[in-house]
Amino acid sequence: MRTNWAGNYTYEAKSLLEPRTLGELQELVARAHKVKAVGSYHSFNSVADTVGDQISLGQLNSVISINDKDKTVCVEGGIRYAELAMELDRSGFALANLASLPHISVAGAISTASHGSGSNIGNLATQIVEIDVVGPNGDIKPFSMAQNPTEFAAAVVSLGAVGVYSAITLKVEPKYLMRQTVYLGLSHAQLSANFSSIFNSGTSVSAFTLWRGHTTSAVWVKKRLDKTYITDLTDLTGVYVANEPLNPIPGGISSNCTEQLGKVETWYKKLPHFRMDFSPSFGSEIQAEYFIPFSEAPAAIQAMQSIGDELASVLLISEVRTVAADSFYLSPGHAGPLAAIHFTFKRDPKLVRRALNLIEKVLQPYGAMPHWGKVTNFSSHYIRSRYSNFGEFTEFVNEMDPQGVFSNHFLNQLL
Repeated sequence: MRTNWAGNYTYEAKSLLEPRTLGELQELVARAHKVKAVGSYHSFNSVADTVGDQISLGQLNSVISINDKDKTVCVEGGIRYAELAMELDRSGFALANLASLPHISVAGAISTASHGSGSNIGNLATQIVEIDVVGPNGDIKPFSMAQNPTEFAAAVVSLGAVGVYSAITLKVEPKYLMRQTVYLGLSHAQLSANFSSIFNSGTSVSAFTLWRGHTTSAVWVKKRLDKTYITDLTDLTGVYVANEPLNPIPGGISSNCTEQLGKVETWYKKLPHFRMDFSPSFGSEIQAEYFIPFSEAPAAIQAMQSIGDELASVLLISEVRTVAADSFYLSPGHAGPLAAIHFTFKRDPKLVRRALNLIEKVLQPYGAMPHWGKVTNFSSHYIRSRYSNFGEFTEFVNEMDPQGVFSNHFLNQLL
């Protein structure tokens, strides 16, 4: 029996295959009746499961090439952002953003529209310019943003429905320095009233809260030294700078978090919340996340406070972030710039289901869309209704995989 990273989901796949070469990957896919790629096991649902063979890309984790002229890097799908970031930094390059956990794989992150935070930065898939996909017959099909943007928009955030991402080309930029500062004392009322300016006070901003009481838990602001920011959070009444390092979860161990207190370091040591050389986050937990239009965030924040006390028995922490718009068919960002409200719960499925009912009742009027890799109680019908290109995506999947080699329970319900 194998479980995901958090231990809340047990995979049904009959076997786990671990190809070491591209040719071996192609052979395994070609002879499989049902197959599904799995990344770093950080999904909290069945999106990467199958009744057939599960393929881990963990051995296909190399940087293939770095193109100084085009400012791109080509990698194998199984590489994790931690290893990619260090190699890019050594070569003088950087990515525009990283997720809070650098331990996730590139292929898994982009296929589920995973993201960091930044009002002017899209999800991690927006860094991609080309992908090679191993299709159901083992053949490789390339997709390029420049050559065929329509197919590219369907293929990148695809939940693994079109095949296995064997090679991925990402945009890079010259490496840069950052500092991270944690602010305390921000009230929920201030978060709502000053939402836009708060989330533009840094390159990447995260507000943590338990949705109870007058104030938020903390606001983490990550700033590039080569950028200028107008807002300083200490200009807001009662807000002050923390004088000791903190963990996003109140009372959590701070030593596994990236350095705070304004220390200047290279980009990949600041953009994540958690250090690359420590076990990520809390571990024994269940996560949910909902995207809402950026313009709806102030009202949604006010509404969430009405259920804070009811979430107390199960909620470890909630995080509010922002994500810029994009054009991918199955990305929440297709609808425009977003606010993302994330929840980390204790690993108690019964209490989590009750909590999701409360949260979704509050957030649905604001057009909430669940994260593809997290848990939700929303129906497939409701989720489909939130994506204007869902019909086109379904047609694309049927064309790419007519026999349903990459289909699974998650996709069958959704499609």
